[in-house]
Amino acid sequence: MSDAAAAAQAPSKAKVFLRRLITTVILWTVILTAMFSRNTLISNGVFLLLMGLLAFAGLAEFYGLAEKRGLVCFKWCGLIGGVLLMVGTFFNLTGHLGTNDSPARVNDFETSFLIIFVLGLCVRQFVSKTSLTGILSISVTLFGLMYVPWLLNFIQKINFFPGLAGDGKFYVLYFLIVTKFSDMGAYAVGSLIGRHKMIPRISPGKTWEGFGGAIVVSTGASLVFMHFFSAHMFGMNTLHAIVLGVVLGSTAVIGDLIESLFKREAGVKDSGSFFPGIGGILDLLDSLLFNAPIMYLYLRHILTHSLT
Repeated sequence: MSDAAAAAQAPSKAKVFLRRLITTVILWTVILTAMFSRNTLISNGVFLLLMGLLAFAGLAEFYGLAEKRGLVCFKWCGLIGGVLLMVGTFFNLTGHLGTNDSPARVNDFETSFLIIFVLGLCVRQFVSKTSLTGILSISVTLFGLMYVPWLLNFIQKINFFPGLAGDGKFYVLYFLIVTKFSDMGAYAVGSLIGRHKMIPRISPGKTWEGFGGAIVVSTGASLVFMHFFSAHMFGMNTLHAIVLGVVLGSTAVIGDLIESLFKREAGVKDSGSFFPGIGGILDLLDSLLFNAPIMYLYLRHILTHSLT
């Protein structure tokens, strides 16, 4: 097929944007409907199932990218470890493994888990009869666990944050909306007026104009959300909404660029094809992964400092 024919068959930027928007709206509508269900069994059950599936599928895609790059790893050790990390954190946060009113306790669990996980990888390397690249195998496996499940775990910590009388879900909704509006702002503005490339060797489509659009749109979304749901957002005010809008909008773009770096090294356009117009699980999560810990730390140490 000629380049001209390929270009003719390629969907326009407007169609790609519409597909992304529709897919995102449908996906998060289902998720948030379950999260805000008055039935605790449904809301918590769906939340845990979703977190586990995202962690498993996202990590599988990451290890797939690593394999395309020629990097070796202990794939199934990482996948099982990632799911166990998500489930263990959930049971800690919901009080099934002791108290659920101390963020420090959950952090201690995660630290203990990571120590055991690294020791387990070393033992796995000891008994391996084929792998002679222990440092590489252990490093790639551990990095995958840290990049997807560990970062994703902060969404659970926000959702079940102590002292908020169940309003942690509003902070989850807030951080999701601000992040995704950043994505849409970057794509829309970059497509319309983008001229100056940010880092073309990593992501040819990213422009400084799109970056500015991401910050403006995410900040606007932050202020609008704060205005309508301020009663459910302890400690939030206009200044915090502006700061978080700018910070989350900026790091969303950085998170997207980080995944673009991995995909470029692996020689693929998308991490997968799970979602129409978006790509794979990692393409959905890339901007969320680093924003989740930022939202959690801001919530814990600034917005609710008096509670903890």
